[in-house]
Amino acid sequence: MDFKIVIPVIISFVISVILAPIIIPFLRRLKASQTEREDGVKSHLSKAGTPTMGGLIFLIATTVTSLLYVGKYPKIMPVLFLTLGFGLIGFLDDYLKVVLKRSDGLLPMQKMAGQIIVTGIFAFYLIRFTDVDLTMLIPFSGGYYWNIGWLAIPVLFIAVIGTVNGVNFTDGLDGLASSVTIMVATFFSVVAVGTQSGIEPITCAVVGALMGFLLFNVFPARVFMGDTGSLALGGFVAGTAYMLRMPLFIIIVGFIYLVEVASVIIQVTYFKKTGGKRIFKMAPIHHHFELCGWSETRVVAVFSIITAVLCMIALLAI
Repeated sequence: MDFKIVIPVIISFVISVILAPIIIPFLRRLKASQTEREDGVKSHLSKAGTPTMGGLIFLIATTVTSLLYVGKYPKIMPVLFLTLGFGLIGFLDDYLKVVLKRSDGLLPMQKMAGQIIVTGIFAFYLIRFTDVDLTMLIPFSGGYYWNIGWLAIPVLFIAVIGTVNGVNFTDGLDGLASSVTIMVATFFSVVAVGTQSGIEPITCAVVGALMGFLLFNVFPARVFMGDTGSLALGGFVAGTAYMLRMPLFIIIVGFIYLVEVASVIIQVTYFKKTGGKRIFKMAPIHHHFELCGWSETRVVAVFSIITAVLCMIALLAI
C-alpha cells in the first residue's frame, strides 16, 4: 500500500523538479511569454514576459510516472487520456497565442469542438471498455448510487467540460490553480487508495508533479502553467471523479473552480443586461479580491485552505 502511494509521488516530483530548469529556459527562447491586460490588476503588469505553457512540466512528469504503472493498473488510461487530450487542446491554444502571436489562439468554436470530441471518446471508452458505470455516489447518502439512465451522458459532458473550464478560470494567480488542485488530487488519492480503485498511481503522480511544479510557480512565479496546464488539470479532475463514480463530489472539492466560472458567467450576464454595470470589481473572482486590497498570496492561501476544508468534508460525505 505504501509503495502505491509514496513511490508515484516521489517519481513525478523528482521528474518535475528536474524538468523545470530545462523547460523554463526553452520556453523563454520560444518567446512563449505571458501578456497582461492593461485594464486588469496593475500589479500583474510586472508579470509580462514570464514564460507560460509550463503545464508541460507536470504533464510530462505525470505521463512518464503513469506509464510505469499502466501495465498493472489499466484503469489509469481513461484518466491519462482525458488529461492529455485537454492538455493538447490547451497547448494548441497557447502555441497559437504566445508563440505564433495570434491574439485569439484557437477560435471558441474550435476549442469547444475539441473539448466535445475528447469528452466523447472518454465517454465511449468508459462505457465500452471498462466496468465503471455512470451511476453517481450521492454525498452524505451512506453509500447510495444515483442512476439517472440516459441522462448520464449529457450530464457527463456538462460535468467534464464545466470542470475543465472552471480550472482554466482559476489559473490567474501565481500558484492558485496548482495549490487548489494539489488538495483535490490528494483527496482523490485517499479515496482511490481506500477503495482500491486501480487509478491511485496517476492521482498520486499528479500530487507529486504539481508539488514539483509549484516550487517554480509559487509567488513570484518563474513560470505559468498556461492553458496547457489548466485544461489538463481540469481533464484530470473530471476523469478521476468519473472513474471513482464521484462526479457529484466535484461540487464540494472543486467548489473554488465552480465559484470562479460562476463569477465570470454572472459578471458577463449582468454587464450585458444592465448596459455596463458590474457586480464584481473584476472577474474571475480572485481578481475581485485583489482589487479589494488582498495580496496575491493571501488569495491563494485562503482559496487553498477553503479547498482543504472542503476535501475533509467530502471525506465525511462518502
